[in-house]
Amino acid sequence: MNEKLKIIFAGTPEFAAQALKAILASNYDVIAVYTQPDRPAGRGRKLTPSAVKQVALESDIPVYQPVSLKDEEAQKELQAMNADVMVVAAYGLLLPKAILDAPKYGCLNIHGSILPRWRGAAPIQRAILEGDTETGITIMQMDVGLDTGDMLLKIKCPIRDNDTAETLHDKLAGIGASAIVSALDRLVLGGLSGEKQDDVLANYARKLEKAEAIIDWNKSAQEIDRQVRAFNPWPVAQTLFHDKVMRIWQAKPVDQTSNAVAGTIINADKNGLDVATGNGILRLTQIQLPGKKPMDVASFLNANDVTDVVLG
Repeated sequence: MNEKLKIIFAGTPEFAAQALKAILASNYDVIAVYTQPDRPAGRGRKLTPSAVKQVALESDIPVYQPVSLKDEEAQKELQAMNADVMVVAAYGLLLPKAILDAPKYGCLNIHGSILPRWRGAAPIQRAILEGDTETGITIMQMDVGLDTGDMLLKIKCPIRDNDTAETLHDKLAGIGASAIVSALDRLVLGGLSGEKQDDVLANYARKLEKAEAIIDWNKSAQEIDRQVRAFNPWPVAQTLFHDKVMRIWQAKPVDQTSNAVAGTIINADKNGLDVATGNGILRLTQIQLPGKKPMDVASFLNANDVTDVVLG
């Protein structure tokens, strides 16, 4: 039964590639893949295909890489495929109404949060920053709004105290891959129905900016910890150490207090740098200085004096 559903898949990064692999492994007929144009990557800035394109090429699936889908010719090309459904995951291009309406069952999106909590570009990072204790995947029927369509399937995932944006991304990529296959299975059997979103509960997960990564030590240890985890692996939380940018890859709040000025290193040993904050102490355990690789604090202390240092 699976092979009778003709699918167009649209996505770009690894998050989407995992979903495409799962769909292919379930023997669904993916007739075309849409992905972003190849981008320069690495030190040589060589044009590199997206993770989704690489999966498509390995599976001999036709790949389309339009700069925009607002172009009438691009729309006609997609419409002529007569697809049953289009699956979209972190594609990166706006889908006009002509595209949304083209497949028989419309377009299904794999969204990295439990809607309507976080709509927009960075739901994983915003969930960590705000201290959410759970997130998940929502399979959504796309409409012309920003993540406003009916919810078709939701699978929750706890956010652990040590989760970074990277670890949570990887968990959600796996959940999303299995969720979209479940949704397609239900679609084939005629059992996929939508639930309206409550707009009152929605928040906008705006795109990350580098400036957000600069630490304000007057914030609490808990808030800065969430900042460190939300911005790992990009843009990476940072502060100033002797006028050099110190990037903080890993940290954790410790159950102690201090009356020192916020940003002061109050203790330093192989376990970490204990820094006073506006409320509580944050222990930095993996850091990076310009021109160096990320290092543990023991290695850092071998080459740096932290006596009387105030960060920031």
